[in-house]
Formats: sequence, structure tokens, C-alpha cells
Amino acid sequence: MVTKSEAVERAEAYYDSGEADAFYQAIWGGQDIHIGIYRDDAEPIADASRRTVESMADRLIRSDASTRVLDLGAGYGGSARYLADRFGCKVTCLNLSETQNALNRTLTAEAGLTELVDVVYGDFENIPEPDDSFDIVWSQDAILHSGNRTRVLDEVSRVLVGDGQFTFTDPMQSDTCPDGVLQPILDRIQLSTLASFGFYRTELTARGFEESRTEELTDQLRMHYWRVGKALQDRYDEAVKMSGQTYVDNMIKGLQHWVDGADRGYLAWGIMDYRLTA
Repeated sequence: MVTKSEAVERAEAYYDSGEADAFYQAIWGGQDIHIGIYRDDAEPIADASRRTVESMADRLIRSDASTRVLDLGAGYGGSARYLADRFGCKVTCLNLSETQNALNRTLTAEAGLTELVDVVYGDFENIPEPDDSFDIVWSQDAILHSGNRTRVLDEVSRVLVGDGQFTFTDPMQSDTCPDGVLQPILDRIQLSTLASFGFYRTELTARGFEESRTEELTDQLRMHYWRVGKALQDRYDEAVKMSGQTYVDNMIKGLQHWVDGADRGYLAWGIMDYRLTA
């Protein structure tokens, strides 16, 4: 029997909650609930979030009907449907929220992509898939929720074929972040640490990965959390009706911590692309 870590259990309970589900669908970006790449500070969150998907998809080394993709922490499955529709590839969505998975399955069926997109309940510390079963592992802003990221990277290495690709994003701390300054953020997301570019570089290299390209886009992290916070304040009454005042007020406060952390140089974000060579 697989035992979930406390961090995974907390993340599952949070994303299954009605308050969070309503917020992410209505405010954060809809089908794509991850950090966006913005053209300007007025661009809709959903448009910027979809641009991140497109930018990552443009990097794929394999992109045809024979390509097998695993999306770790797939949320509502927007990225998976985009990849399946654009390339005709088979995508497995691994996600720990059955609330999100249910909507993913509905949207996938409505898009006529059920044959290409498979939605699997599970967590990325214990991927329920065989060794050497995917050409690409894809993840957007999900691995931070793990309390054992080295275990996640072990699992990524296990399920990738030789010369497979790992392309991902993750909200992180900067490599020069002083100790202790991120506690308000860590308290809010109930974690003890964040990863960093250096963490991933060191740990993935140790597992036989070669860095193909890292694009540092921390300004977009700052923009995204600011945009979501602004949208939440602009639609405050609507958001309170959906998610409750306590949730909304805490979210506004938490989002500002991320903005402040980015402004002070404590945070990092970008698109990371690695190939498994060993």
C-alpha cells in the first residue's frame, strides 16, 4: 500500500475543497491553473497561462502521435488537451485532486479527446506507472507541493525512457535567498522549503540528466501573482460568494507575500528543460 506524505495529503485536501476549486476555476486561469507569461499587465490571466503551455510545447523534442507524455500535477488538464490536440500525442494526467480530475474528464470528453488523454488519480512521489513508460514528463508549478522533491525526481527518472525529456516549471526560491525570509510564504502553503534552480540542476545531474535549456522568467512569477491578486480584489464580492471571505482575504494576503518576495529577489521561476542521458 502506497503511503502519502503529509505534504501530499495537505495538497490533496486543499485542491479538493470547494473554496479552492471555485477560486482556481473563476479567478486563477480556468483550465490552466499555473503561472502565465504576460505581454503586459492588462492581459487576461487565462491568455498568459495558455502562452506558458505554448512556450513549453514549442520545446518538445518529440511531438507526434507516437509520443507518450506524463503530466505531473495536471490540474484541470488544460495542458494535456492542448498537447493532444496540437500533436495527436497520448497524454496521461496524474493528479491528486479527484475534484479537479472529474472536471478534467468532463472537459476532455467535451473536446473529443478521451482516446488521447487519460486521467489518473495519484501523486508524483509514487507514480503509478511502469519503468521506462514515457518519452516526456511535463509539470507546471506542482512539484513545490511535495515534501520530498528528491523522491519526485527519482520517480521522473524511473518512468522516462532513455533520452527522454523532462520539461517543467516550479515556483522556487532564488539561489541567493537568505535563510528565514520566506517564512510567510512557507507558512501559507504549509511547506518547510522551496526548491531552486541550483537544487534542480544538482539533483537532476546526479540522476543522469543533462540540462538542455533553462529560461529564467522570475518577472513573470511576480506579474502573475500580482495579476491574480488584482483580479481577486476587483472581483472581491463575487469571489467571497464563491469561496468565502476568510479564504479570499487569506489568499489576497498570501499572494502579496509572493509579490514582495519576488521584488526582494528571494524568489525564482522559469521553464526548465532536461534530457535523461544515463
